[in-house]
Amino acid sequence: MKIVIAPDSFKGSLSAKEAALAIAKGIQKAAPASDTVLVPMADGGEGTVDSLISSTQGRKIEVTVSGPLLDEVTAEYGVLGDNETCVIEMATASGLYLISEEQRNPWLTTTYGTGQLIKHALDHGYRKFILALGGSATNDGGSGMLQALGLALRDAEGQPVPHGALGLPKIRSIDAADWDVRIGQSSFTIASDVVNPFVGPQGASYVFGPQKGATPEMVQELDEALRHWADIIETHTGIAVHHLPSAGAAGGLGGAFQAFFPSTVQRGVEIVMEQSNLSQHLEGASLVITGEGRTDAQTASGKAPMGIAQAAQKLGVPVIVLSGSIGAGVEALYDHGITSIHSIVNGPMSLQEAMERTEELLSQKAEQVMRTYLAAKV
Repeated sequence: MKIVIAPDSFKGSLSAKEAALAIAKGIQKAAPASDTVLVPMADGGEGTVDSLISSTQGRKIEVTVSGPLLDEVTAEYGVLGDNETCVIEMATASGLYLISEEQRNPWLTTTYGTGQLIKHALDHGYRKFILALGGSATNDGGSGMLQALGLALRDAEGQPVPHGALGLPKIRSIDAADWDVRIGQSSFTIASDVVNPFVGPQGASYVFGPQKGATPEMVQELDEALRHWADIIETHTGIAVHHLPSAGAAGGLGGAFQAFFPSTVQRGVEIVMEQSNLSQHLEGASLVITGEGRTDAQTASGKAPMGIAQAAQKLGVPVIVLSGSIGAGVEALYDHGITSIHSIVNGPMSLQEAMERTEELLSQKAEQVMRTYLAAKV
């Protein structure tokens, strides 16, 4: 019996690869003769690099760059097994996890380090990119990333504006004299499950600003700053990013990529599924087991279990989800290929305990689910 194990990461507890190994351990206890195929997944957010290099036998490259507050951080990007495709998780350079809660201030945080990662990859000959935009600490509309790649953003006196969203209202002109021409010789695929526009009530500032430290008053001002920046972008490029789908990803970084880069937007899980050859692994499978830290109505909007279920449904393969917690709205998932959803928590416990025991709990639940599945097949 062939069983495909394709979980996302359990944020703060296990990587997707570690989760897959834990599930496989439980399955082997219940069905030692089964053929388990491990395909670690991601949806364009945390873990995308790890999943892609794991499934393609790629490698990581470490780079010292400027963090969200311009302090030095050690970031990384992945090179896939084809040795041509470079995958960059912006969060490793400009992510929320890099700063403390007290330091969160979307006026100050910048994507400059993300631009440095791209430059490093360009310097080393890479011209094919996958860009994962989840987990940002920023709301600078991608301005820092563009500055790192040679785009000069100038104020009314012709001076460079400050980094971060703080500089956006001051921008009066764009000087592309030193813009890295290699950008135009490259291809960029934006991996994002975020469809929010650049500005407005559903835009970057209003929807994602609060988790990055923005107060209600700040949110409106940040939105106005992004709107001004969008106007400048349109004047310079002819592209209106204001209401473009996915332009609001990573604090507007998605809009900067769409305006200044030869790029396309694709659901993150679709990219990972494609690169990992998931459809081939599903052929001849009896069962798929996937998982994530929390399963709720948001899972239907492009999260890994949803994409996997849709692919498996085409082949008539049942899909079981093992989740750290189950929230409201999961009933809708049953119409899209998911057979059942199970919480791995087996009794009263704190969140801290559950996170510390995720590997054990995941393995136990996988064994229990597998024994139930086998009993039903008798």
